[in-house]
Amino acid sequence: MNRFALVLAIFATWSLSALSDDWPEFLGPGGAARSSDTVPSEWSESQNLKWKVDLPGIGSSSPIVVGDQVLVTCYVSQQDASKRQLLAFDKTTGRQNWSLDFPIDYREDPYQGYITEHGYASNTPVTDGTNVYVFFGKGGVHSVTLDGKRNWSVDVGKESSNRQWGSAASLILFEDSVIVNAAEEAVSIISLDKATGKENWRQEAGMLELTYGTPRIVHLDSGESELVISVPGEIWSMNPVTGKLKWYAQSPMTGNVSPSVIVDGETVYSFGGYRASGSIAVAAGGKDDVTDSKVLWTNRSSSYVATPLLHQGRFYWIDDRGIAYCTSADDGEVIYRDRVGNLKSGRPVYASPVLIGDLIYVVTRRSGTFVYKPGDSFEPMAQNVFTDDESDFNATPAVSDQRLYLRSDQSLYCVAKS
Repeated sequence: MNRFALVLAIFATWSLSALSDDWPEFLGPGGAARSSDTVPSEWSESQNLKWKVDLPGIGSSSPIVVGDQVLVTCYVSQQDASKRQLLAFDKTTGRQNWSLDFPIDYREDPYQGYITEHGYASNTPVTDGTNVYVFFGKGGVHSVTLDGKRNWSVDVGKESSNRQWGSAASLILFEDSVIVNAAEEAVSIISLDKATGKENWRQEAGMLELTYGTPRIVHLDSGESELVISVPGEIWSMNPVTGKLKWYAQSPMTGNVSPSVIVDGETVYSFGGYRASGSIAVAAGGKDDVTDSKVLWTNRSSSYVATPLLHQGRFYWIDDRGIAYCTSADDGEVIYRDRVGNLKSGRPVYASPVLIGDLIYVVTRRSGTFVYKPGDSFEPMAQNVFTDDESDFNATPAVSDQRLYLRSDQSLYCVAKS
């Protein structure tokens, strides 16, 4: 290898390494919910806590990491006015770099029912490394530079579902577009131009009501791509360039669907429904109704809120009733189903599991974070609690550069080896 080629190879390796340090969206790169990093398995206020900052408002949205910044959204309630905020912190020190306000000058759903469980800031931002894209439900979609300057803002609807449970889905990126699950706001899936916010396409369908999951992209071996999303009663595949429906399959998930679809190569998995309606595996790449031709299996095992973690042919999660599950990706059958001890009452878990190194991390709402190994039984290694924080931890964590980022309704935390 000549000197020039060697320099290019080193630069390419460095660029990929730098990029891999980002946690750019909900559940990390590609929604895979995994990181090769190693972070502490135990922490507290006095152990392995690198920094902590108090947040100005509450939120269930997850933090994301881009470059040297951690970004997170909040809902701030004030006597004279309410607003949402996007805040950026230095990922090493916790110093606040900037914040941006988004006033609520429109009618929001009343603070009652399930909205009291997750609040008004539940949508996780997404970044392409140049800008960050934020979805605030009835507050619209916004493009912001990484130094806190507004690029554009777009209203995607101000409707409400028949339950008025609020907005929850997170944004994803596809090529030069931002994909929005605006089921709550406009019973629509919408594609926006990343540079301008101009609408590329919109698909409206009544079946989208009560669809709260984040869509995902399937990259087929043929070179084509599919946008997949799970709605009550069906799974849909759409052309992400045009929005046209490619295929659909009947599913056992009825009522409402909160978990995001899980993509593994050309296989799409989905969980959800009310209460525990079931799960399904579908082979992508079909056309029209593929219920009889592409559905690989259906099963009654399910997760109501959390998106299960797929690891080595098995799914892992802890549900909102405090049950730890492991099921097979081959047929959905339960491998173990164990009651998790030492949990406070209420709905104990909203966050989704994340694989960090070879360990699973699950954040509970009021009882700390469980750390355990994948395997044939649920055997927690640690339950890490910040005793000074009694607020809800609803958000799934982010991972970057050997650091774990956790957010509660009160604070943002950075956990790293001391």
